[in-house]
Amino acid sequence: MRIIAVSEGESLDSYVADDFGHAPFFLLVDSETLDYSVIVNEFMDSESGAGMAVARAISGLGGVDAVLTGGIGMHGIEILRKAGIDVSSDEEGTVEEAIRDYIRRVERRKKFESMAG
Repeated sequence: MRIIAVSEGESLDSYVADDFGHAPFFLLVDSETLDYSVIVNEFMDSESGAGMAVARAISGLGGVDAVLTGGIGMHGIEILRKAGIDVSSDEEGTVEEAIRDYIRRVERRKKFESMAG
């Protein structure tokens, strides 16, 4: 699974950023290996529309399965979901912790769905 975590810094030890559009960095992480690449947010200092611009940029990357963030506006969520990207907000802690927690939730959800269906 390829996950983007909005981040205050450039490593897995960095904290998840609270503001999706104005986060300094995005870490594109392979959930199986935790290999990652750093993307600098070129829209970080935008006066308005940063969240929508970032959501469009992430959608344009292709192959992203999920975005983890502290907070995100409805327009950003809508753009990402239309691109088939799961959005998990209210994330906190380090990027690595958030990714591990997200994967655990997804696996638990799949387990319950398979039991119910």
